[in-house]
Amino acid sequence: MTARPFDAALIYRLLLPMFADLHLHTNFSDGTFTPEELAARAAEQNLAAVALTDHDTIAGCPRMAEACAQHGLEFIPGAEFTADHCGREVHILGYWLDTESPALLAQLATFQAVRTQRIRDMVERLNRRGINLTTDAVFEIAQCLAPGRPHIARALVAGGFCKTFDDAFERYLKKGRAGWVAKTRMETRTTIELIHAVGGVAVLAHPGLYRDDAIIAEIAKHELDGLECWHSKHSADASAGYAQRASELGLVATGGSDCHGMSKGQPLIGRVKLPYEQVTHLKARRRPTPTAETTAAN
Repeated sequence: MTARPFDAALIYRLLLPMFADLHLHTNFSDGTFTPEELAARAAEQNLAAVALTDHDTIAGCPRMAEACAQHGLEFIPGAEFTADHCGREVHILGYWLDTESPALLAQLATFQAVRTQRIRDMVERLNRRGINLTTDAVFEIAQCLAPGRPHIARALVAGGFCKTFDDAFERYLKKGRAGWVAKTRMETRTTIELIHAVGGVAVLAHPGLYRDDAIIAEIAKHELDGLECWHSKHSADASAGYAQRASELGLVATGGSDCHGMSKGQPLIGRVKLPYEQVTHLKARRRPTPTAETTAAN
């Protein structure tokens, strides 16, 4: 039997307090890091566990899982779903998703088709304003199944139509601007049910960005599992308040940096470090997926 090589770095990490980042993106959606680059940065930050939560896709999960294994990181396959709650957009994070579930893959394919059409519609609106941007230019930058507004912003900068990424959003891509097109969304309850149906747990992402804390209790009624209390755009006071609210509602308090690589300035990974015990609490909320025997019996 061959002895495993001594990994001093791994042993050192195991002796440190354990932390996780449960909100990360790669270039499989609107991030700029590859899964391999993201896993390497997670290891540099001495994280013990990470979740990949690309928008409306799990395509990057196999590569992320392999990259995390190479660095001794626990990997949690996930996705960030865009949902509708009483006419407003909210984001639901799904963790421990069954990445081979036909039902999940079919629904994600629908979301991706909606995203692609939205890009075409937004570019068409920009063209009407005299901005000679092409959809091909956007898709060449995106090169993923889940294109979004950040890819249009990068194309606008690359084409010389805007000076910066933020300038593109402010002038053309924010809600109410010339290029804005609303996105078709699945209802929050249905989104949470889908996540549970494929063995996952559902967490309401970055509640501070909605500017309406009343929706937390409303969404919690749909068997929500957790609340993202710690986030790179939450103040310390806000995070503490959301942790208290999560406790009152019986939700697991979670957190993540929402790192998109280099697309929004300095990479955020490492800014938010969730104590690993919260990962354990969240993991306890997982539901069993239907087995082949159960399905056949029904």
